[in-house]
This record gives sequence, structure tokens and C-alpha cells, in this order.
Amino acid sequence: MKLFGTDGIRGPANRYPMTSEVAMLVGRALVYTLAHTKDHWGSAGRVKGAKPRVRVVIGKDTRRSGYMIETAIASGVCSMGGEAILLGPLPTPGVAFVATSMRADAGIMISASHNPFADNGIKIFGSDGFKAPDSVEEAIEKLIADPQQMESSAPTGDGVGRAQRIDEAHGRYIVFLKTAFPSNLDLVGMRIALDCANGAAYKAAPQVFEELGAEVVPIGVTPNGVNINLDSGALYPQNLAAKVKEVGAQIGIALDGDADRVIFSDENGEIVDGDQIIGLCAKDMKERGQLKGNHVVATPMSNLGLELALGTIGLKLERAAVGDRFVVERMKALGANIGGENSGHIVFLDHATTGDGILAALRVLSIMRQTGKPLSELKNWVKKTPQVLVNLKVKERKPIESLVTVQKSVKTAEAAMGKLGRVFVRYSGTESLVRILVEGQNADQILGFANDIENAFITDLGRAK
Repeated sequence: MKLFGTDGIRGPANRYPMTSEVAMLVGRALVYTLAHTKDHWGSAGRVKGAKPRVRVVIGKDTRRSGYMIETAIASGVCSMGGEAILLGPLPTPGVAFVATSMRADAGIMISASHNPFADNGIKIFGSDGFKAPDSVEEAIEKLIADPQQMESSAPTGDGVGRAQRIDEAHGRYIVFLKTAFPSNLDLVGMRIALDCANGAAYKAAPQVFEELGAEVVPIGVTPNGVNINLDSGALYPQNLAAKVKEVGAQIGIALDGDADRVIFSDENGEIVDGDQIIGLCAKDMKERGQLKGNHVVATPMSNLGLELALGTIGLKLERAAVGDRFVVERMKALGANIGGENSGHIVFLDHATTGDGILAALRVLSIMRQTGKPLSELKNWVKKTPQVLVNLKVKERKPIESLVTVQKSVKTAEAAMGKLGRVFVRYSGTESLVRILVEGQNADQILGFANDIENAFITDLGRAK
């Protein structure tokens, strides 16, 4: 049994493993693990036993299935004597922040991020705000596979826990976000097109920018339980770009369903991705003496143009495994304070423990205000190399190194491009997809290689329905 992928548990809601039964066991196993660990994982120095009950904060995005999963997790937490604190809809980074702010033992976010509304997921954070390490996920999986060992520890009488809902969580998160924006700046006179994907940030994000003085033109702020990520948000930045041009906004900001990633549009309606934002922010931080060390962390999916741009100012791009959790782990190991992914997960480790789309937007806006330059000018510092990314649905996930036709196709492309290009293929950690990235100097050539590799996967694995 393997429940946890690269970003928690994820799948179609009400189908294994995203069922009420598994969710309840996650709540039980998390409390059991925390209560029986010598030192509380992620406790940032707190002593085990300092509180009478294990406290777990639980947030969610706007999917209809969130009600079902939230109730089940809270039931599991309470059944093991823990205290469940329900936050309601809140961005993933907001849950990580509140877990730390409230001195809770752990945080759980119920979200499938950018996936379609029918999916859902469970992400676990420690009291330090960082995502659960492999050891914790493995311990929880073992307990779910053999739940009998938790039975003897299940309390009765007044030992049973309780759940409570707090309504001001998003207000706490908004205050935190505004502290990351320079106190001598505001956004008065700026028009922002903001797409919240009908997701977790539909309340918090508009309020943050409006309180700083901006005029916000909102999109995707009317969630109904089934429209999260539907033709909106970071997955569909072209819609945001069109709105920017329509209303004459200075910038467009598109979040995904749980608001841990962001994609931008400049004032001309041109899309600006995570690589360009990481680059311009790293450059600004270096110029202001805020950058720690000379490393910026990204992944193999990041464009070669980012690496070349950083090199011109003496910075080295370190590539971690795909997934913001792995980016953060590498940042901590190197002592770096900025990193992320081209998909829009951007981590500012001095302020947050995970990717935060609103925080990243505030950093970009502060740079625009301090330099007086539009995003169209700032983004051009990173000159992107032509790149093609293909997402192919697959019906099985055989080891890529064992796929004969795929390996032959990849080697042909690599040999033809030499040091002026690269190929990177991997299975998605959250969806039934294989991702094929080809990067090089000639756009037509790399498109041809990407198509060849896609066809090779179809030959070796068959075509998914």
C-alpha cells in the first residue's frame, strides 16, 4: 500500500484512497504518531507532553467533497483524544502559518490543488509549518494498514477529544501576509486583475490587495463546490491575460485551487511564469542584500534561461527533485532563501515554509513599486530558451528506464541537440500523467522531438482512455 505521493494523498473523492474511512484513519494515525513519538515531529523544540491534548488544525479548499473529508479527519482526531480545530476554506500556506501561529502539533490541508474538482487530497504539516517528512508519512501508512494497534490507546469518557471551528483564521493569515510587504509602500492607484480559481483564496486574496490600496478586478471568487479550477486560475492564465487587457490592469495574478502557486500576466497581456518570477525576485534580493548565499533552488523543469540569467550575477541554480517539498528541503540544506518551480510554486523561506501564491505576488508588486518598472520590463531579465512540455495520460506506470522505444527516442533527441538542449521525462506525482519536457535552441526541432517521445510512450504503454 502506498498512500502518499509527492504532495500528500490524492485521488478521486469517495474512491480509495480518498474515502471517509481512510480520512478518519489519517486523523487517528496522525494523533497516535504524535502522541507516541519521543520528540514531537516538527515541534521546533517543544517538549512532548507540554499540552494535555494533541491539537490539529484542519483547513480545506472549496471542493464539495471537503465537507466529507473534513468531518472524517476531525472524527479520527477526536477519537484518539486529540483536538480538531476547523479553519474552513483557507490557502494551503495559510494552514501552515496557522498551525505555527496557534502552536498546534500539526496542520492538515484538504485539497487536490490544481486538480479537477472531483479529486481531493490530504497534505500534512508539522507545528513548524513544514510538510511532513517521509518518516511520518510511512508511520501513518503503517497504522492505516494495521489500525488494530491504535485501539488500545483510544480513550473513553472525557478522554475523547473535541472539534471546534474558528472563523477568524483567514484574518490572521491576511495580517501575516501584509507584514511581508514593505511598510513604507502601498498599492494605491494600481489596478490588479486577480483570478482566485474559485478556490481557497477567494476571500483572503482580494482583501489583502484591497487593504493595501489596490483596485482589484476579481475573477473566480464565486465558488459553488464544483467550479474550482474550472477554466480559471493558474491553469488558464490566458483568461487572466485577456482580462488584464480588457480592464487596463497593471498586472494580472492567477492563483490555483489552494493558492500555493501563482502565474502572472504583465500589463500587455503576456504570461509570466514561475521561472521568470524566481529570477527577477532573486536579482532584486541580491541587489538589496537580502539574498542568503549564492544559490537559488529550482527543479529540472525550470528553463535553462533562468540558470543562465542567474549566472550573470554570480548565482548558481541548484535543481532539486520536482515538488515544492523537495525544493524546500534543498533550500534548507543549502541555506538558500528563495526557490521554486516554473509552475508557480515560489518559496521565500524567510517568510513562509511552503509555496505561497499571494506572498509571491506581494513580492513582485513591491519590486514594481520600488523600481518604478512595469512587469513587462522586469520579466525580460530572464530570457527563456525554447521549451515544450507535453502532458500525456497513461494507464500504467512502468519504470521509464525499462521502456525500450522511449529510451531510444530520448537518446536520439539528446544526441541531436548535444549540450545546447536537454530532455526530461517523469511521471506526475499527483495525476496519471507522464510529463515530457524538451528544451533546445530550435523551437521546431524540439517540438518534433517532443512528439516523437510522446508517440514512443504510446507505443510502449498504450493509449489511455
